[in-house]
Amino acid sequence: MTLTLDIDEETAAKVSKIAAAQDTTVAAMVVEYLTGIADSHADATERKAQSDKFRETVTKFSRDMGPRTWTRDDLYDLSSRYY
Repeated sequence: MTLTLDIDEETAAKVSKIAAAQDTTVAAMVVEYLTGIADSHADATERKAQSDKFRETVTKFSRDMGPRTWTRDDLYDLSSRYY
């Protein structure tokens, strides 16, 4: 795909110097930047899909256990008996 950008001369000159210092081209920098955005979006989409699947699984296998009848101290007392 060919992309034409319209940027002011001052910005173009600054970016050209940066590209030369990094031994690359302005076009390569733009491609790298846009690729990063695309990859980041794809990663975020995949993370959301995994999160949705996890929530679905938790909901599917969750059961109502009734009201909690124990406290944190109860658990601590119980575990100290065995360890």
